[in-house]
Amino acid sequence: QVQLVESGGGLVQPGGSLRLSCTASGFIFSINVMGWFRQAPGKQRELVASITGRGKTEYDSSVTGRFTISRDNAKNTVYLQMNSLKPEDTAVYYCGRPFVVPENWGQGTQVTVSS
Repeated sequence: QVQLVESGGGLVQPGGSLRLSCTASGFIFSINVMGWFRQAPGKQRELVASITGRGKTEYDSSVTGRFTISRDNAKNTVYLQMNSLKPEDTAVYYCGRPFVVPENWGQGTQVTVSS
């Protein structure tokens, strides 16, 4: 029932920007904390940004000042604007609910930052 569909990834040069989108269904989106996670090769999935239903945001120190999470509850969509991208941002990015374990993860979207 729960579905999470990510899009917007791609290949960019260091310093470039991408905007990721995630559409959700199967739960009451507007009252759920949503987050963006990433998983690099050989590493565990990590939470990089979260946003409450009312719009309170938190960021991992590695992305603070560069990434912005936002949401549109009318569209059941959460976004991640990524600026000043670095090679270490390379990973598969997933959206999900930080307080739901296990989450029904989507396919994710690949972000590759390379020259």
